[in-house]
Amino acid sequence: MRSPVVLSCVVLLAACPVQAAQSGRVGEAEVREGANNVPCFTISEREERRAGVPNFDAVTVSETSGRRTVMWRMVMPQDRTFPVSFSMCVPYGGRVQALPQTPAARLEQGKVYHVRIDARRTKGVTTPGIYEARFCLAAQHDGSVIVHHIGRDDHEGRYLYGCRPRLD
Repeated sequence: MRSPVVLSCVVLLAACPVQAAQSGRVGEAEVREGANNVPCFTISEREERRAGVPNFDAVTVSETSGRRTVMWRMVMPQDRTFPVSFSMCVPYGGRVQALPQTPAARLEQGKVYHVRIDARRTKGVTTPGIYEARFCLAAQHDGSVIVHHIGRDDHEGRYLYGCRPRLD
């Protein structure tokens, strides 16, 4: 017969990989068009239903190629945060100038960008600490430019995830 201590250790070790995998999961961010056709960042509706609403810590937009140059970053002060729900959106370049942020570089059409939303870790909360997505500014046939969210499973293809216009 096994002792209760050995049995407890076996149960604990079996549960550890599951807990580590959940806390290390990267959540899905969403990019949509905000006011004045500016990209706007939030968590996906699916993430909100799955794990709840995280507390905002930072958002970073960077290039996906080369050195991953940071285009813009905004960070909340340690003593402040707000919940990031699907219904709200953090606009590129920010609106609250009092928050620590870098100047927003000009985004180019047809180029793929990466957004990372960092969430504050709260004891007992199971929301991911990181949410990521890709997006671009895609030219349309009429000459307009739209914000295009690139899905997690989208393939690059000839038109770079739909970021480059079709020539037909």
